[in-house]
Amino acid sequence: MSLVKALLLQATTTAFLCLICSPTEAADWDAIEVPVSAGDGYTWKLHPVSDDFNYEAPPTDKPAEFTRRWKDSFINPWLGPGKTEFNPGHSYVKDGHLGIHASRKPGTDKVYTGAISSKETFVYPLFVEAKVKLNGLVLASAVWMLSGDSTQEIDIVEAYGSQRPTEGWAAKRLHLSHHVFIRKPFQDYQPTDPGSWYNDGTNWQQDFHRVGVYWRAPWHLEYYVDGKLVRTVSGESRIDPLGYTDGTGLSKPMHLIIDSEDQDWRSDEGITPTDEELADTTKSIMWVDWIRVYQLVKQDAAD
Repeated sequence: MSLVKALLLQATTTAFLCLICSPTEAADWDAIEVPVSAGDGYTWKLHPVSDDFNYEAPPTDKPAEFTRRWKDSFINPWLGPGKTEFNPGHSYVKDGHLGIHASRKPGTDKVYTGAISSKETFVYPLFVEAKVKLNGLVLASAVWMLSGDSTQEIDIVEAYGSQRPTEGWAAKRLHLSHHVFIRKPFQDYQPTDPGSWYNDGTNWQQDFHRVGVYWRAPWHLEYYVDGKLVRTVSGESRIDPLGYTDGTGLSKPMHLIIDSEDQDWRSDEGITPTDEELADTTKSIMWVDWIRVYQLVKQDAAD
């Protein structure tokens, strides 16, 4: 065999082996369509922050697969509301899921919880969806977005999965909401209409569910549960009726955040986890199967 033929054969064989040994990996959500139409001339472009958590990341010393997307902390030094204390050792990736763990801070009434936040920020038009199993505590299981100055917030998942007999109302509801704030002096607007507490009879802690938000524009939000449109909040009178955004609406770049929280509006009423509940890992972990983020772009820009 000539040298030229030998080299061609070797190159062909190598290319074939690379092809069969390095298949394109499918993301967990590939078979699930985005439930929002992109519209004529546009398409949904997947952002690389999207994460199916198909790798291992211990509570500390997380790998590049995690750290290229996420900080193992909140977006700033704040440690969380109420009795919460965000702790970097309380988030990890295992068996294809992100775990956000809660435990008692020794010798105190505080609760250690995990919190991760995206290194990048995002603006509309944007679709964000997460597949989540709530923790079984009175804590909030949360996937949300927040501007860098903490004045604009979109809640994707905010829910309370405790199965205590006294918590049946909360266990059957997802809080689908947003906030606009003035920080000094502190003022907070969020919708209080009945639709902000979505209820179709499901006990949300019993299984994984998909919850998504289409942030279409500064004055328009759509909420999707398991692919179904369940709530629309549109117009200045529903997004910012008190004018806290000076007429700009939900317009600031926002970080993604995944955490659990012992919120003061509940703990002030005595609704806080017991030591026994926190020690029970069947209750104390919020699980995220995946989170995906799509930006709406012109068709020719995605090619």
